[in-house]
Amino acid sequence: MSRCRAIIPVLVASSLVPAGGAAQADPWAAPVRGSWVRTGPVAAGDVVLASGGSGVEIVVGAAEHLNVRQAATFLAGDIEAISGYRPPIVAAPSAGKTSIRLVTVGNGSLPSAIEVATLRGQWEAYRVITAAATVWLVGSNPRGTAFAAYTLSERLGVDPLYLWTGYVPGHHDPLVLKATRFAQGPPTFRYRGFFHDDEDILPRPFDARGYPLQTGDVPLAWYRRYFETALRLRMNMVAPYVRVHRRFEVQQLASDWGLYYTSHHYDILVSNPFGLMTFNLAAERGVRPDYDWFTNRDGLLTFWRGGVAENHDLDVIWPVGLRNTSDRAYTWPEGTTDDDKARVFREVIGLQTGMVRDALPPGHTPIFHFTMYSEMLDLYRRDPKAFGLPDDVIIVWPDDNDGHMRGLPTDRGRWKHGVYYHLAYLGGNLSKQTTHTVAPATIAGEFQKIVQAGATEYMLVNVSELRDYVMGARMIADITWHAPAVYASPDPAGRYLSWWTREYFAPAAAQARAAYDAYHTLLDTPDKLWYASEAVQNLIERLWRRASGQPFTPSNADTLAVLRSRIALLDSALAREAEAGSAMNRPERRFFSVDVGLGLRVDERQTRAALTLADALQAPDSSAMWRLLREAVTPLEQLENDFARAEYPPFDRWYGETWIRAGLQRNNSHRAYVELRAFIGSDGRSRLEPLPAFGRPPTAAGASAPVRTP
Repeated sequence: MSRCRAIIPVLVASSLVPAGGAAQADPWAAPVRGSWVRTGPVAAGDVVLASGGSGVEIVVGAAEHLNVRQAATFLAGDIEAISGYRPPIVAAPSAGKTSIRLVTVGNGSLPSAIEVATLRGQWEAYRVITAAATVWLVGSNPRGTAFAAYTLSERLGVDPLYLWTGYVPGHHDPLVLKATRFAQGPPTFRYRGFFHDDEDILPRPFDARGYPLQTGDVPLAWYRRYFETALRLRMNMVAPYVRVHRRFEVQQLASDWGLYYTSHHYDILVSNPFGLMTFNLAAERGVRPDYDWFTNRDGLLTFWRGGVAENHDLDVIWPVGLRNTSDRAYTWPEGTTDDDKARVFREVIGLQTGMVRDALPPGHTPIFHFTMYSEMLDLYRRDPKAFGLPDDVIIVWPDDNDGHMRGLPTDRGRWKHGVYYHLAYLGGNLSKQTTHTVAPATIAGEFQKIVQAGATEYMLVNVSELRDYVMGARMIADITWHAPAVYASPDPAGRYLSWWTREYFAPAAAQARAAYDAYHTLLDTPDKLWYASEAVQNLIERLWRRASGQPFTPSNADTLAVLRSRIALLDSALAREAEAGSAMNRPERRFFSVDVGLGLRVDERQTRAALTLADALQAPDSSAMWRLLREAVTPLEQLENDFARAEYPPFDRWYGETWIRAGLQRNNSHRAYVELRAFIGSDGRSRLEPLPAFGRPPTAAGASAPVRTP
């Protein structure tokens, strides 16, 4: 793949101009999936792609890159899924045969209808044009050509998120593409990608503690799912893993499919510091396993060089900097001043960038990013010039792990800037790995600030295992391509929700929109999801003291007020979810029940259990207390069943207990169930140790809680 860095405008828009139609810049102005399919009589200029078991061929010339060939393979499968006919992929067009031709500018002749001059030199721009029984998919570079194919697939009816939503495209035989002239300019954000963090629930061997075995590999099929989804959303970058055994075949697959391979803030030069001892990489690279610049300088340089040697032939965006091996702050010697730290960063990053430049094949320009996660942000902001970052290092600004930016550039200087964003996050009892809690309004507002600050060179979003964050992922993917169009009209979050519910849940769009609105009012921060769970566990502590004759404190009045105000809102939201679901087909209803219903049920079941336990605590006698205790088990049992229903293939054991999820996420609700069962089973004589409370309650039933800053 070419690594040339074309100069492009920061903000550009796309246009869709079907024959006789008007330009549509806003990506959420109208339905997308299937919008180019002719359902009536064939009109002049239309192209019949499939009819009665025969149809087009897909032409991919010998000069095209592997990622273009992969896009053609997906396109052939998509046409088959819609029509039953699978087009052959050929190197040259057959005489008299209708064809879809994938051509990158410079790799073949093009008809005069395609203005090559407007494409040449642009970043990932493309055209989709029908002309004389031919569909032309033309890109300014190989990624642009591939994105033209993925755009065509969606417009023919294939859901880019089908691997997660389960949607099956409508059947069309014949399958007819309307006469089309589609022009897509360069994206707003140059590098756009998913960070697939914490693959703890994917199918691989675990030990008795739920910790993934060193020999246990995440199946390649899951990485194929992630990479395909990223490409269909027109992402061009992926950070595939962090706490897993790395296999070169995964990095190679990403690069072959047209995705830049990168990683997070502590994975310096994609060298896998987590594997220093966990996967015996220190021994393999012949260095001591102490990750210390001051005592093992040559060892660290050799270790980092191992990442460069492994990946230098791939398309990589190289992380630079200095953090510890397990996503922790680097441990500085006592007394190290900020000036000393800045000097070390200058030296370290200079050596890191130098070793990459020396290792890359001729003609390949390296790309670097310095992500100022956690403590590095404050250190950098004290004196940016002291860091002396090379000009070709992208400065990446972090959010607060909950979707609110901690900082953005006020003076971009000579550097390009980007962002590291979270839809999912692992950390303490506020972990967001069960359901989405970054609302569309938050995403829209924060990305508008990002665009205005010019931090559009790089965007990596943490989506964990992706399934529970597809709505936010799609929204971010659209913004990073179409920011000018997204922000040209008021209320982008509301427009996105209207589009999303029409696209995925018509004809129940209005009811689905009402359910989503209620969901985002109630669950717009992760503390709200787990507040009732903590209340259950704290009430069991008080009930244990009462049952064992010890002094106990009564229920907290503020906590009870929050729970009582939320239960009515939760019941109303679930009623809206049920009303919408009743008007959907089975795949829509199943996806909707996870994307909206599950989070609401996590909160409602535990809130109801907590309120019943509060009644038990103040019951007038022991008999009434035990009756209410047993009643409190029922909603928690219902929640166990809710999780089980959400674990249909291929998402088996998706909410099961693993080393990351133990005591967190689902198990913050599961633990409440286990604790209460244990307490009742022992007649109040024993209990599990409660988890520590995670802070203040929400300020009101629907209000936002204070933003956390780790």
